[in-house]
Amino acid sequence: MGESLPGAEDLDGDVYVTPRYLAGSTAIGDPGLQPLRDLGWPLEHDDLGNCYVTAPDRRVRLGYLPEGEDDGLWRISAYRDPHAAPVWGVCFSDTAPTEFVTAFTEALAQSYTEGPQAYLPHMKGSAYDGLVPLIHNGWKLTRAEERTLEWTSPDKLAGVAFTTGDLDPEMEFTTLDARWLMWGGPQGWNRPYATASSETPVNLVTAITAAIADPAPVMRWEQEMPKVLRERAELTPVRPAPPKAPTPLDVARSRPRTLPSARTHSVPRWSTSTAPSARLPAPTRRPVR
Repeated sequence: MGESLPGAEDLDGDVYVTPRYLAGSTAIGDPGLQPLRDLGWPLEHDDLGNCYVTAPDRRVRLGYLPEGEDDGLWRISAYRDPHAAPVWGVCFSDTAPTEFVTAFTEALAQSYTEGPQAYLPHMKGSAYDGLVPLIHNGWKLTRAEERTLEWTSPDKLAGVAFTTGDLDPEMEFTTLDARWLMWGGPQGWNRPYATASSETPVNLVTAITAAIADPAPVMRWEQEMPKVLRERAELTPVRPAPPKAPTPLDVARSRPRTLPSARTHSVPRWSTSTAPSARLPAPTRRPVR
């Protein structure tokens, strides 16, 4: 049997999935919640089983909503005034890879520790910054019509759309008509998506696009992945396959070979100690001419 990889017993999955936007969700909320929980933000639950994490100053709120009214499983919003409408909102669907959510909440936790100027300003940074991870990983501009620009992955199974011009703030928070729309998976399937409204700081959007475009694989349990994704993704076993049992021929070949022992042959020699009775070869006589 081959040796197990270090910590193999702790691995959460039996295959590596590439590209990661075809991995689907892990259906586990803890990884996405943990970066904010590490800041000491309290966790609360409602009667339906949804849970919420809220910053101590109530300026940032995350909802994990498995019992929500639609397919928006993760909803994160920020407020200048806790009693006013949110400044920006981000949503991840229930099929979005959990790693994308975690990348976002890690960036949000870092920005929160830096202060309101890091997570509240309108469109902090250039929108182009959010596209850089895509461009560096071979994504191409495939749509440039009306007010929408869309970059698509090399396999055309994921995309990021950026809409210009004025947008309805309420629609940005409740529909897919947001400033940023990120999607993955084949058509005809419940595609995972993420949206970010107009005033979402670009550094937080970039955390999502970088996670989507990252070529590194993610781990999943193969049989828990939807068939439509298993058929299109590249799956690599996490643990190497055990070596095959040796055949009888392999066993025979592996046995050490015993060399035959050297034998001593008695060869007559002329010697002063040769007994007179010893039979010695007659000397060869040269013919007389």
